[in-house]
Amino acid sequence: MQLTENFSLEEFTKSQTATRNNIDNTPDEKQIINIRNLCVNVLQPVRDYFLKPVMISSGFRCDLLNQKIGGSPNSQHVAGKAADIEIHDVHNSELSDWIHSSCSYDQLILEFYDGDDPNSGWVHVSYNAGNNRYQYKQASRNEEGKVIYTLR
Repeated sequence: MQLTENFSLEEFTKSQTATRNNIDNTPDEKQIINIRNLCVNVLQPVRDYFLKPVMISSGFRCDLLNQKIGGSPNSQHVAGKAADIEIHDVHNSELSDWIHSSCSYDQLILEFYDGDDPNSGWVHVSYNAGNNRYQYKQASRNEEGKVIYTLR
């Protein structure tokens, strides 16, 4: 199912973990609407601006898949509202800053970006139709290895 010009439902549901564990990662109608909203309002504008493929490393996760990978029980991936993305040869900080200044979004997290390697880390972005919070954060690890979030 094509969601926008450059995004299909299949790329949101594809998961090596789901395949290995025979997990049906098929979203329901409401989740598909959420995925389409994310594509229309964030991912397609990103693709149109950068003119490069947007790689989705984690899109929709059914409850079972989310549990299997150790995701948060409140993850927006389960509702179809979030994706973890990258664009080859675009610094993830540039990508997240562009989304922040140009798109409507609920949560935007620059995750584990080291500041040097454009391919380090990834960008988590979510869209919550009618209820976006515009939370922009950066995730890193402290000396004890615990994940910490700072505002950007």
